Amino acid sequence: MAELPPGPRTPAPFQIAQWAFRPIPFMRRCAEAYGDVFTTRIMGSAPVVFFSDPAAIRQVFTGDPGNLLAGKANSKVLRWLLGPNSLLVLDGPRHKRERKLLAPPFHGERMRVYGEIMSEITDRSIDAWPLETPFPVQSRMQEITLDIILRAVFGVHEGARLSSLRALMIEYLKVMVGRNLLLALASWGRVARLQRDIDRLLHGEIRRCRSEAQAGRTDIMAMLVAAHDEEGRYMSDEEIRDELVTMLLAGHETTATSLAWVMQRMLQYPDVLETARAEVASVIGEGPLSPSPTAEQIARLSYLDAVIKETARLDPVLPVTVRILETDMRIGGYELPAGSIAAPCIYLTHRRPGIWPDPDRFNPERFIGRRADPYTFFPFGGGTRYCIGAAFATYEMKVVLARILSRVKLRPDPGHRVRMVRRGITFAPSGGTPVIRSAG
Repeated sequence: MAELPPGPRTPAPFQIAQWAFRPIPFMRRCAEAYGDVFTTRIMGSAPVVFFSDPAAIRQVFTGDPGNLLAGKANSKVLRWLLGPNSLLVLDGPRHKRERKLLAPPFHGERMRVYGEIMSEITDRSIDAWPLETPFPVQSRMQEITLDIILRAVFGVHEGARLSSLRALMIEYLKVMVGRNLLLALASWGRVARLQRDIDRLLHGEIRRCRSEAQAGRTDIMAMLVAAHDEEGRYMSDEEIRDELVTMLLAGHETTATSLAWVMQRMLQYPDVLETARAEVASVIGEGPLSPSPTAEQIARLSYLDAVIKETARLDPVLPVTVRILETDMRIGGYELPAGSIAAPCIYLTHRRPGIWPDPDRFNPERFIGRRADPYTFFPFGGGTRYCIGAAFATYEMKVVLARILSRVKLRPDPGHRVRMVRRGITFAPSGGTPVIRSAG
């Protein structure tokens, strides 16, 4: 007989408000009151069951994807934002087909192609950073990751096309990924106009890509245009459009926020910052004229990799991953009813004291020489829905951070205390992590 775990008994609108405006206290109170598994009403009528026990999370990630529908669950929030063909809102055979077509551009070997672009764009941004004046480092990270996406994914280089697309995307992101999505809904006319303008530009780029010779092109759009499945079917313009928007929003915003969190953590712990800086100097070099890192050098930055992982443990950009149950299913000792949502909780699992000793302490050494368990550490999700762009995002973060550590010295703005705040559907550092670039 289907049953739901216990959970807060407050009305659904109150729980939704808590989740929207005070998600961290909400999750912590629920975990303290109900333990490893609890039921919430943060998505209206469908019960959302949070899990932080690794055994239950394993059940979700290894269960039948035909019964645990991530695309259907994501659609409640993402379909109107990304489009109906986005990998994130697909399930079943369509998800399997799209994921296979999208995989080659994100293969590890492709990182060598993108590395120079990442370094060049980061260096150009650093050159414009002010001296001895506080500025939010997250906004600079957003500029960097946006230009990387435009260059590496869209294949758009300098000129009017790049400027137009960049300007539209910046305006769109300000509306859609701000702290309050209700404001985006209230500005629907503006949102619809921006979407039409972006679609016009993207479809123009796709048509141009189809008409041009593909020889010599290394951008992801060109690879998607050329991709076809076993039956010889190519992706449609609408499918490519939705995947490009997904890469932009999922890859640009989340990576920029992750970079801001890493900078905040390193500045909070000067010994960590200096250890990471010393590693970069020994492997790559330091100073304004230090060379761009190679793929082999990036692979040797083991301490920086540990810093990135420990930051993702304590400051995950997304707090949960979700699946809708198609039929009744037993998870974590409960027979959950069809239609309920299983939500492995990244935030709570990453802070379990039985797994992570002194869990609130920032300690990169946890990840030195250790392979993380995919059911206790999953900032990129898990199972068949593991983020397809994880390797790209991680490599990008290492390149950007390596350039920053080798070229400039930053210190935190003493007048600002960083907190975790909601930014759209992500968790971001308050104030965008204000920093000061030292003149010396």
